[in-house]
Amino acid sequence: MINLTNVALHDVLLVEDSLADVVLMQEAVQESMPHTRLSVAGHGVDALRFLRREASFEDAPRPDLILLDLNMPLKGGLEVLSDLRDDPELRSIPVLVLSTSDRREDVERAYDLGANTYLVKPRDLPGFFALMQQMNDYWFRSARLPQGNKW
Repeated sequence: MINLTNVALHDVLLVEDSLADVVLMQEAVQESMPHTRLSVAGHGVDALRFLRREASFEDAPRPDLILLDLNMPLKGGLEVLSDLRDDPELRSIPVLVLSTSDRREDVERAYDLGANTYLVKPRDLPGFFALMQQMNDYWFRSARLPQGNKW
């Protein structure tokens, strides 16, 4: 029997403007990463407000991991990534770019700005499930995250 009181809860912020992709991610996280609380910001401006606990996000949890789409209204993912890496309070949070773009320029720019990894979005639910399981295994079981990641 698993004692759930000893299982760590992980916070993930999904920055995504596509409602269809948000729903896919929610299902995939629920299935593949059951000890994960997924928060969603629909564009880059809200993502930064969430991370800085501004406006209606005063009680937002500090994420252990950020899943960042590139192509969004108001403030794109590359701009958000640049802002995160320039902010001493936020720069240690791992950022996984999750985009439909497989363009070399986007991949290189994301890494130049400090992305921890770049992933192309799967096209179906089984692909999202597999990706979430791989993320869970790597980021929450194998990798060591910065100790100061919780407020």
